[in-house]
Amino acid sequence: MTAAGSDVAARLTALVAALRSHGVRVGTGETVDAARAMRALGLADRELLREGLAATLLHTTGQRQLFDQVFDLYFPRGLGAPGGEPAGREELRERLAPALAANDVALMGRLAIEAVDGLGGYGGSPGSDGWSAYQTLERLRPQTLLARVRDDVLARGGGEGFAGRLLDDEIRRRIEVFRGQVAAEARRRVAERRGRDEIARRAVAPTADRVDFLYAGRDRLAELRRTVRPLARTLATRLAARRRRAARGSIDPRRTVRGSLSTGGVPMRPVKRRRRPARPELVLLCDVSGSVAGFSDFTMLLVQALHDQFSKVRVFAFVNRIDEVTGLLTHGAAGAERLSGRIREHARLTGWHDSSDYGAALGEFAERYGAAVGPRTTVFVLGDARTNMADPNLPALRQIAGQARRVYWLNPEPRAQWGTGDSAAPDYAELVAMYECRTARQLGALVSRLLPV
Repeated sequence: MTAAGSDVAARLTALVAALRSHGVRVGTGETVDAARAMRALGLADRELLREGLAATLLHTTGQRQLFDQVFDLYFPRGLGAPGGEPAGREELRERLAPALAANDVALMGRLAIEAVDGLGGYGGSPGSDGWSAYQTLERLRPQTLLARVRDDVLARGGGEGFAGRLLDDEIRRRIEVFRGQVAAEARRRVAERRGRDEIARRAVAPTADRVDFLYAGRDRLAELRRTVRPLARTLATRLAARRRRAARGSIDPRRTVRGSLSTGGVPMRPVKRRRRPARPELVLLCDVSGSVAGFSDFTMLLVQALHDQFSKVRVFAFVNRIDEVTGLLTHGAAGAERLSGRIREHARLTGWHDSSDYGAALGEFAERYGAAVGPRTTVFVLGDARTNMADPNLPALRQIAGQARRVYWLNPEPRAQWGTGDSAAPDYAELVAMYECRTARQLGALVSRLLPV
């Protein structure tokens, strides 16, 4: 193998390793297919190579954003700076406006390189210590070009089919593409200095299912909500398989050994346990206050999508008072956005203050809705267990746990933070099983393991 071929192979294996480190399952077969695709496509057309590798390495569309970031690190558009005197801010803006109007992605990419070179360097001299996409975009401010680009598009006659707001939305989309190109160029330059593997590990945004619920922005939460249905289908398939196995019955060792006495201790006829004849019931108690609301939103939507797997599903939301929102969730499932906002608008969840109070909410549930929990009921409590220094009301949770078949508490905070500040998590964890559930990936694994059959 030539030195160039060895370098390309090393870049491919490093790209695969980076994808695996971010949770993308890439096997040996996919890696071999990717190498064959590279050999067939060549390196001359970078975008064609990008599409070929994505087709061979990825399994879902949700992984594409992560892949593009990693691909730009290991197969960059160019190396180093463009050379020559860096372009000034006004010159770049004058050239960027027509590129956006023409939707010339290639030219926008070249301008992104020049913008980072001229505006993104920090330290003693441009590029001496590092490069910043944020600094580049703050100085260039491409979003302020919207009116100029709109006029240019209309002058070119390229606004046909777009009317008013639609044209503005299209221009904003093009500006976002340019912002992404600037971010990719800044990452690439930092990777040249610090090493691609290090930047791929630390500076590449993870897939949505690996983002902490508590730190996910509005865009990431919206992306997560779009994954509810596919995830629910996967979990429903697993639950159905577990239910089929349960229907066949598992071997009862005690009764099998007892029956083998007539054959001298040889278990000729295995005896199976009786299967449970009815589907279980499910109750959710969801904290919808503050940053926990995104976690509760996603979990409620997921369970609602799984409702056919249970004989009954009831959902209760709380801040410092609790109210049943089962009907609201059912009727609002089609529009997943702002679910917690709609719940807070239509349900009575607060008293004389707006802070979460787990003790008051659990006590009110035990008093008003205790009949909702029975020996076939599995209860999930969703929340960070932060009581704002109020009484955690452990007897109420003990009462609920005594009535239910199982009680599980899913906590979106890192385990290291349980018990810090106003967190009553360790106290609650002594009464019921509490699990760290920070990401959609963890939630899917927990739901698959904990949901009853």
